[in-house]
Amino acid sequence: MDNKDIILQQFANAVLVSAKQRNLSLRKLAAASGLEYSQVQRITKGKVNLALTTIISLCEGLEISPSELFSQFK
Repeated sequence: MDNKDIILQQFANAVLVSAKQRNLSLRKLAAASGLEYSQVQRITKGKVNLALTTIISLCEGLEISPSELFSQFK
């Protein structure tokens, strides 16, 4: 696994943890974010290198700031 894949997986885990803390299913997160369910699925599997606008949409759906989401990286 290269560095890019590790970063994508860490981001995926941060999204999943945030969603779980807020009792959001992936479908609810997709709806709240204005994203397609299939896209959210790929994001949470670490398969998508995201655009900044998509990250912001996810954060809006999670009702957190981008800095809060990124602070979950280890």
